[in-house]
Amino acid sequence: MIALRSDCLLFQLTNGESVPCSPEMIIIEIVGEPGGGLDPDLLRHAAASVFHYFKVELERETVTVGEFSRAIEKALCHLGYTIPVGSRDISETDLGLLARESSDSLELFFFPRLRDELRVRLRQSPRIVRFRGLRGCVKQLAGARRWSGRCEQLQDRIVEFLRQCMDSEAEKPGCALMVE
Repeated sequence: MIALRSDCLLFQLTNGESVPCSPEMIIIEIVGEPGGGLDPDLLRHAAASVFHYFKVELERETVTVGEFSRAIEKALCHLGYTIPVGSRDISETDLGLLARESSDSLELFFFPRLRDELRVRLRQSPRIVRFRGLRGCVKQLAGARRWSGRCEQLQDRIVEFLRQCMDSEAEKPGCALMVE
């Protein structure tokens, strides 16, 4: 395995792919789009600070693009800036990816990880929180090649768990849950 450069973080994309990025590469992506009138130096310093926070203080090597974006948004908001936000109508998560992350411990860490992911998605204030890949996720967790009664029971447990979490975690009542 190739070692990650000390000045890089792995950014986990929504499709499950991870891309190594340095703070300079992140700024190119941010400044490359309309910055909403924000000073490029301000963005550069904010991104470097957030990068340092994840890399040094939290000692993380991997971060999702969403986590990083929210952290930059929060840092800039504390400085009195508002960030133009794109469409947040649907917030989506791949259940298969969550299952692969929990593959060593199977269900033991899957359900707490699922609750955490739902919380992250709900913080974005979407109209719909969508979890896709349920069937593959269930087969992965059950260690099954073919659909079975155990798979059916696990599927029902996951959907019921998400419903219960949604009821207890959702702050705004207009948010819908979609599991497919």
